[in-house]
Amino acid sequence: MNVTFWYDPNCPFCWMTSRWIVAVAPDRDLEVDWQPISLLLKNSTPPDSRSFAGASRGRALLRVAQSVRDAGGADRLGDLYTAFGRRIHNEGILDFGVEEVLEELGLEASHAAAVDDESFDTAILAAMDEAFSLTGTDVGTPLVAIGSGDRRVGLFGPVITRYPSPEAGLRLWDGFVAMAETDGFYELKRTRDESPDVPPV
Repeated sequence: MNVTFWYDPNCPFCWMTSRWIVAVAPDRDLEVDWQPISLLLKNSTPPDSRSFAGASRGRALLRVAQSVRDAGGADRLGDLYTAFGRRIHNEGILDFGVEEVLEELGLEASHAAAVDDESFDTAILAAMDEAFSLTGTDVGTPLVAIGSGDRRVGLFGPVITRYPSPEAGLRLWDGFVAMAETDGFYELKRTRDESPDVPPV
């Protein structure tokens, strides 16, 4: 099954959901296309906001990912996101060398120059427009789409704060697909009262 996952590297909820997707992918034969969504650009986050630094960091890392994609490295973006996310969400390292990450993955360190290159924002915004054409704009992150063509469906979430067991993760995926494939289904929601309990990577 084709799956598109829109992520902001700085978002802990994207990180939780992405780790679940990665875990269930082999058992459900999922091919994941990792696409950018910048919370800085989506929310027009002002510089005086306390979330500005993190949102700016997320956009900078998405620029690097787009540079890798443009160079023919779309198949490495899952690995790149994992390397970024492990540092941010598991190790609590917010100021790390992007060149080091790229070299760790065998990618050209020159992609690190993209952090300050606004030209990559055009492609990021185009990917966001694709997501919002499926989900509408009254959503947060993560965004996930399944299927292709006229049967492609995108939804916000699932938002999870606890990493599910392998069995529960597969049930959650099957339930997500069932909801996405149900004509007229739009949302389920309850008030979240806890932060993500980030799993080890």
